Amino acid sequence: MTRPLTTVLVVDDDAATRDGLTALLESWGYVSSAAGDGGAALKICQEKLPHAIVTDLMMPGMTGLQFVEALGARVQQTAVIILTGQATIDTAVQAIKLGAYDYLTKPLDAPRLRNVLEKGLRQIQLARETTALRERLESPLGSYGGLIGKSPPMRQLYQRLSQIAATDAPVLVSGESGTGKELVASTLHDLSPRRDGPFLPLNCAAIPPTLMESEILGHEKGAFTGALERRLGCFEQADGGTLFLDEITEMAPEVQAKFLRVLEEGQVRRIGANTSVPVSVRVVAATNRSPSTAVQEGRLRTDLFYRLSVFHLELPSLRERKDDIPLLSRYFLEMFAEKYQRQTLPWATDFIIALQDHPWPGNVRELRNAMERLAVLAPGPTLTAGDVQQFCLSSVAEESTGAAPVSLAEAERQAIERALAASGGNKTQAARLLGITPKTLHAKLALYRTGSTK
Repeated sequence: MTRPLTTVLVVDDDAATRDGLTALLESWGYVSSAAGDGGAALKICQEKLPHAIVTDLMMPGMTGLQFVEALGARVQQTAVIILTGQATIDTAVQAIKLGAYDYLTKPLDAPRLRNVLEKGLRQIQLARETTALRERLESPLGSYGGLIGKSPPMRQLYQRLSQIAATDAPVLVSGESGTGKELVASTLHDLSPRRDGPFLPLNCAAIPPTLMESEILGHEKGAFTGALERRLGCFEQADGGTLFLDEITEMAPEVQAKFLRVLEEGQVRRIGANTSVPVSVRVVAATNRSPSTAVQEGRLRTDLFYRLSVFHLELPSLRERKDDIPLLSRYFLEMFAEKYQRQTLPWATDFIIALQDHPWPGNVRELRNAMERLAVLAPGPTLTAGDVQQFCLSSVAEESTGAAPVSLAEAERQAIERALAASGGNKTQAARLLGITPKTLHAKLALYRTGSTK
């Protein structure tokens, strides 16, 4: 997969030295440019700041020290390496105090330069990620990638994500249903060097055991009955990117063994094929079970568990991050109000208290669905605890075709009308909004058409 090119600027008034350094840097895989003095280098940096700068200290006009000082705060965003003669080390130390990363004495030791350059680039990358994380956390939603929340558990999760996203190591994500495991996996992918490659999610619980091996490995035409054409497995489809396997413990043990082999060898052999194909895939696996319990119960092979859990992220339940409920509620309400062209209603104090008092067994997914119903069905003008009770904690209409109480009939009829209006008359979508089956909705509509509410 193509990775972002790392740029290095060489600043030296000696043409032979400039040419030699740029050639050396390009032989190491960097994209190099050159400037003959500090003033010219400063103009280049003003147009686009390179990832690193290798500059001579003693130059006519603007010296290396003056150049570093002129970079100002931007010096923290690039790895500046000073080249100096033995007699001017004290001056080089001054440049370090101004923000340069390191200095090297002449004559130049090429392996030493390469080592210092790599370390400096890693430090700058970490500093940039830390700054980006801080900016996200200071945003109104405290968002990180597609994740939302500013509570301590979420801040800890963001910190872990920022540390492991740049690696290629497998990650095991555990947490209750609805906590956002796929969202964490996609965030890891988006923050990684593989971001330009594919992100492929696969739900192991949704695939019949007889087809799982073919989903993982792929197959050749005629490999078995029904194999009418060649099909690439998930590893080949995700080559160069990230493969997200949800509910990994639902994968049969014998398929887990073949999956482990692909992980360890970095190549896959389709069912019916005679040769293997190399693949480069980062795997993020998830489970809503305790990984250690799954191992004890034989649902997850021990060797696969250790291979997957190089990094283990345990996601907090919504009960453990109640401070985020107002942020999430507002975000979902505004999103669905825009989707259904409804007004975003203000809320009373008891509304949020009622939301935070609910245990939310379905976690963020349950809250999201509840806010979708509220955005469409709540009559307003203000959201209250009563709306939480009516639209969030139970279905709008019971799963029954029996008579509704007279005191609720009109409210129910209005809720159905709003759901149908929001869905453009689509009864299946309206039933989903109401939290009932299409069959029940049809029964209710038939009841109201007769004019009877008893």
